[in-house]
Parts: sequence; C-alpha cells; structure tokens
Amino acid sequence: MADKDLYSGLIRLHILHHACQEPIFGVGIMEELARHGYRLSPGTLYPLLHSLEERGYLRSSGKSAGGQSRREYRATPKGRKALTAATVKVRELFSELLEDAHPEDSPLRESAGARELMKELLIQLRDGAKNVPEPKAQAMLETSAEVVKGLLKAFDDYEKKHRL
Repeated sequence: MADKDLYSGLIRLHILHHACQEPIFGVGIMEELARHGYRLSPGTLYPLLHSLEERGYLRSSGKSAGGQSRREYRATPKGRKALTAATVKVRELFSELLEDAHPEDSPLRESAGARELMKELLIQLRDGAKNVPEPKAQAMLETSAEVVKGLLKAFDDYEKKHRL
C-alpha cells in the first residue's frame, strides 16, 4: 500500500471501530481491512493490535473454538472514549475535504435530493437491523447506518458552514 504512513491512523481507528462493535481476531480483521483496500500482513497487524492493547484501547483474551485457539480483542472503555473523540475529528476532516473537493459551482451544493436519499437509506438500514435475526448481519447494518448518519452530519455541517 502506497503512502501507508498516512493510513496507519485510519487503520487503527477502523480496528477500534470494529472492536467496539464486537470481539475481533487477527484473521477476521485482516479480511475486513482488505475489503476496504488495506492489505496488512500478520507481521504488520499483530504488532498494531499489541500496541493498541498496550495503550489500553483494546483488551485481549484467548479463546478456543473447534480445537483451535485464537486471541480475541475487545475495545476497553478508554478505547470507546477515544473512538468517540476521533469520530468528531474525522467528521471535521471529512467536512473540510468535502469543502475543498467541491467549489462554489459544484452540483453538490444543489443536492437536497441526496440528503433525502441518505435519510431514507438510514431508515431502511435501521429497520433492517431490527428485523434481521443474524447478529453479524445486524452489526453490519447498524455499522452502515452509523456511516450514513456520519455522512448526513458532515453534509449538514458543510451546509451550515456555507449557509446553503
């Protein structure tokens, strides 16, 4: 991955986000990160997990499943608090990046329809999370709803800043 030093903080936040949702383990989080374009080797990921644990953001425990043992990581209260604070900073950065990417004459400035679509999507994701019986599917829908909620917030912040 080019410019990996720029992404290291995002990777840590991504890991922390998932550890707040449910227990994570090495191979599973490597696959999740790969879905988002972050290709980490075990030699990169495990020191990162250990570092997050040493700093008090994660707590790990050994778990046996099907004759195999693996280490699970969960977010600590400190980790949850740090993620909440980071969310504010990421939202602020996203808003600035959006502002720089879309000048005054951008179609984004006239996209009230996009807001309505996002609101509808948010409702559908939340309803889906309530109605699907599988916990992993629920978590995925809830996470997606939070992402859309964050996008709506960033969109609103952008509009307030520019009085659209």
